[in-house]
Amino acid sequence: MTCGLAAAALANTNTDRAPAELERLVLQDCGSCHGLTLKGGLGRPITPDVMQHFDREDLRDIILDGIPGTAMPPWRQVMTESEAMWIADYLQGRER
Repeated sequence: MTCGLAAAALANTNTDRAPAELERLVLQDCGSCHGLTLKGGLGRPITPDVMQHFDREDLRDIILDGIPGTAMPPWRQVMTESEAMWIADYLQGRER
């Protein structure tokens, strides 16, 4: 079972979304599983203090390809690699 996603409504146009739209995607779509404050829910916490310990490229790949056998779905069909990297940086609290 995967989290409820609004991703189906997001068409992959192969153009990068604005940071505000990506932030909204994290808070709403990721938050639907990881908690509205990103401190955990069905999915693990994805707050900067937790995410800073991960390699940003690994986070990008998890965002794009999901985690098989878990509720973490792949997002590759609905976002670009640079959008996934922006989200990885955002989750780690990096300056964007």
